[in-house]
Amino acid sequence: MPPIASQILECTGATTIREIAHVQTLWSGYGSIKRYKLEGGKYPSVIVKHIQLPESGKHPRGWNTDLSHQRKIKSYAVESYWYEHYARLTGAACKVPQLLHTEAKGSMRLLIMEDLNALGFPRRLTPDTVSLSAAKNCLTWLARFHAKFMQVPPIGLWEMGTYWHLETRPDEWAKMKHIPLQQAASAIDQRLNEATYQTLVHGDAKLANFCFGPEDQVAAVDFQYVGKGCGIKDVAYFISSCFSEEDCEIHEDELLNHYFNSLEMALDKYNDFQLVKNEWMELYAFAWADIYRFLDGWSAGHWKMHGYSERLTRSVLEELNYV
Repeated sequence: MPPIASQILECTGATTIREIAHVQTLWSGYGSIKRYKLEGGKYPSVIVKHIQLPESGKHPRGWNTDLSHQRKIKSYAVESYWYEHYARLTGAACKVPQLLHTEAKGSMRLLIMEDLNALGFPRRLTPDTVSLSAAKNCLTWLARFHAKFMQVPPIGLWEMGTYWHLETRPDEWAKMKHIPLQQAASAIDQRLNEATYQTLVHGDAKLANFCFGPEDQVAAVDFQYVGKGCGIKDVAYFISSCFSEEDCEIHEDELLNHYFNSLEMALDKYNDFQLVKNEWMELYAFAWADIYRFLDGWSAGHWKMHGYSERLTRSVLEELNYV
């Protein structure tokens, strides 16, 4: 593989790399993300995701199984495929970084992408700093994403998206303490997977994967777990990532109404919108229960396992007669 620097200069037309800044180390030490500031050419800077796969993982929570390692390997292949074949379809209303160059050799994978900071999305928000309006903009992004890919088959992606999908998490399922939920896990998964209306889900739509610009305009990153799914899974996971128990209770109706209003506008006279809304609203609690199932086995006592998520999970268990 040619040196990274020469690949960057070639694909951007830049004359010089002026500065290199470390953005983050990838999960379990599987590589890094760096920002390269450039002179000359079209791009003032680019983001380089450099994946170097070890023989086995070193997971911070002790999940060092071969299954975990293989899941990560696939996730990076999926992400590369997404940026190569799907990212350009999203458009300005559903902004993602565009791929400039990719390279794969052995256990190494390289993605050179647009830098969202340079494109006007330099801000990152946390649960402590996100406003309700900024959160709604993220839900608008998700609605547009789901509308764009409604009923699109997940070619080259995960057959079922989301990083917590039951089929890919047998180790966590085996460690669950909540036995009724453990017993109901397959039924919950089946209900979500058999939804009539499927789209492509982002699969890790947490607040940290959204970048903000002026007036809280939004772009999204990190497509390792994109694949088929009902869009409400992304919605539940996003809400879980940035709102406390109390705020989930207070803002539930407002947030869901905003998402579905945005979805209706994005689908633009799609004949089945009301059927999509009815089905996905019924599955909102199932999506939360699915997240709760993963957390119970992965990190018992996680801050998301609060009264609101417990209440929704319990309602699903009662509906399925697992109480």
